Amino acid sequence: MSEFRYQAVEESGASVAGVIEADDRKSALRLLGQRGLFPSQLEINSANGEIKTSAVATKAQTLAEVSFGQRIKRKDITALTREISALLGAAIPIPQALDSLGEEEENPALKEIILKIADSVRKGAAFSAALEEHPQRFGKLYSSMVRVGEEGGVLPKVMADLADLLEHEDEVRGEVVSAVAYPVFVLIFGICTVTVLLTVVLPKLFSMLQDMLPVLPLPTLILLKVSHGLHHYWPWLLIGLVATAFGVRWYLRRPDGAKNWDKLKLRIPLIGPVVRAAALGRFARTLGTLVKSGVSLLPALKIVENTIGNQILAQQVASVAEETRGGDSLATPLRKLGIFPRTMIQMIDVGEQTGKLDEMLLKVAEIEERQMRARTKILISLLAPALILVVGALVGFMVIAILLPIFKMSRAIH
Repeated sequence: MSEFRYQAVEESGASVAGVIEADDRKSALRLLGQRGLFPSQLEINSANGEIKTSAVATKAQTLAEVSFGQRIKRKDITALTREISALLGAAIPIPQALDSLGEEEENPALKEIILKIADSVRKGAAFSAALEEHPQRFGKLYSSMVRVGEEGGVLPKVMADLADLLEHEDEVRGEVVSAVAYPVFVLIFGICTVTVLLTVVLPKLFSMLQDMLPVLPLPTLILLKVSHGLHHYWPWLLIGLVATAFGVRWYLRRPDGAKNWDKLKLRIPLIGPVVRAAALGRFARTLGTLVKSGVSLLPALKIVENTIGNQILAQQVASVAEETRGGDSLATPLRKLGIFPRTMIQMIDVGEQTGKLDEMLLKVAEIEERQMRARTKILISLLAPALILVVGALVGFMVIAILLPIFKMSRAIH
């Protein structure tokens, strides 16, 4: 049992200080929370009488130096959301819950953010407002749902719904990444193999063939020119590729570039339907989760507009929001746009009439996501063999280009 000195704020706003005995820091925080106290500073007396200060603000500043270069993954935010939901469901106050999670977090960058949020809440800020201070980690959808939970007094339930939404999106994203992994591996392996052959192996072989044959076959000459260019000018080619990559990245970050890219993705054969189904599934699931959590339809549409992931479809959602503002139902403007299939519109219409719009939107999301998964599997089933054929054709052309002069020399010998 250790003694902890604390400075805390009561629910009335008054500052208090004192000493509490507990097994560890986590237990001390829990005991203070049970007393209705929100600690701003907690100090432990060590065995030799020295005091180790662990003020939250100071700790956050120290972690800022350690966390440089650390990466916070999306799944870390999802896991954090589920843990917050569980702690709030156990009636643990938000500051104590965040302190506990911050102490146990192994990622220094995320630990810093959690402690900063806990410090903001302890100083009187709303949980949603504290989250808005970190928009890169907690987007508008996240903070808006938390705000609704705070205003309605159902924050634990809303956090559980939000955790379900994030976990489902992570699951769908994981399935897509797993499906794409094999074709990408085939492509990268093929590029590496061809590059090594052209830059390391073939130049030595072609120098021998040129000495032995005065005239080389056309495929061999083509391959010789390509190999010579890669072998002698690879630094410039590498610089050109890097410059092109940065140029494309700069263009896609521009508003017009991002908009044109989103438009192109919807028009690409085979890929366009997958992108559309994924965006519409995200639209329906996010909107359904917001409505289920108590967000009214118009603000929910505004939030979904920023989270749908495609600017072209986001503009259509914005037009739906404008028509909804005028008193129309959700199904009517969606039917005008022709975004969803007719059966989906009917389901949304029935949901509005029966007061179960959230349930119908989530069912629509399941249908669209099922379509997206099916189309993704078809696309991958076509893409993998196509890449194998391309790589095989390149390697086959190289083999033919090498064997032709050898056959020519053998005929000359005979």
